[in-house]
Amino acid sequence: MNSSLRRTTGLAALALTATLGLAACGDDSDGNETAATDESSSAAPSDEMTPSEDTGSDAGSDAGSDAAAETFGAGCSQIPADGAGSFNGMATEPVATAASANPLLKTLVQAVTQAKLVDTLNSADGITVFAPTDDAFGQIPKKDMNAVMSDKATLTKILTYHVVPGELGPDELAGTHKTLEGEKLTVEGSGEDFTVGKADAKVLCGNIPTANATVYVIDGVLMP
Repeated sequence: MNSSLRRTTGLAALALTATLGLAACGDDSDGNETAATDESSSAAPSDEMTPSEDTGSDAGSDAGSDAAAETFGAGCSQIPADGAGSFNGMATEPVATAASANPLLKTLVQAVTQAKLVDTLNSADGITVFAPTDDAFGQIPKKDMNAVMSDKATLTKILTYHVVPGELGPDELAGTHKTLEGEKLTVEGSGEDFTVGKADAKVLCGNIPTANATVYVIDGVLMP
C-alpha cells in the first residue's frame, strides 16, 4: 500500500509540471527507486548482524584476555602463559575440562576421571573447586594413594569434599561452607592469604575463572 501511494503522489506532482509522457517516465523511475529501496531494506538485517556478531566475538576475546586480571597468589606464576592450560584457555571451558589442560593438576584430573565425576563437575551450575596440585597428592604415601584410587566410594567422598556450591570470590572465601560431599569446610584468612580445611592447605593461586566454576589451587589434599 505505501509503495502505491508513493507512486500515485509522484504522478500527481509531475502532472502539474510536465507532460503526461514525462510523468509516465517519472512513474517508472520512481517504481525502480522503490524497488531498489525495498531490496536495500530486505538486505539490511543481514548487514546489521555482521557487526553485531563481530562485536560479540571481540567481547569474548576481551573477556578471555582478562581472565588473569583477578587471580592472586605466588603460585599463579606456574600457570602456563598461553594455550588451553593458561588462564585464558581455562576460562573458556567447564571446570573438569579446564583442569585437564593444566600441568599442575594432572593427578587431580586422573582422580576425577577414575571417580567418574567429569560430567558431574562439567555440568554443575556455578561451583567453587579447591584443586590440589600434583605435589599435594605426592605428599600422600603411594600405598595409601593407590588404595584410595581403587576405592570409588572413598575417592568420590574425598573429591566432592573439595567442591562448594556457588562461585566464591576472595571476599566470600573466608568462613564455613557446606561441600558437595555434605560436610562443612572452613577457610581462614583474608586478602590474598588463605588456608583451607583442617590440613591448613594454602591457596597457591586463587580466583581462577572457568566456564562454570571458580578454582583455588591449593598445596594440600583435603580430607572430610
